[in-house]
Amino acid sequence: MERINSKLYLQNCYIMKENERLRKKAELLNQENQALLSELKQKLAKSNANSNSSPNPSRIPDLNATPSGTNTPDASKP
Repeated sequence: MERINSKLYLQNCYIMKENERLRKKAELLNQENQALLSELKQKLAKSNANSNSSPNPSRIPDLNATPSGTNTPDASKP
């Protein structure tokens, strides 16, 4: 019984370590995504301003919204 407990304890430690590694990676990816999204919104705003229309932040599309008619990213696949 003690041997099984030790084995489960080591597995648990490994899982917690891997979970922390993945959490950090997800946080970095989220930060990168937010930076890229901000950059894209700035470029879209500049583009709208340069096309002789008044800059209107409400005209910048919500890039996090799903396109109408599709609920999943795989909806276009046969």
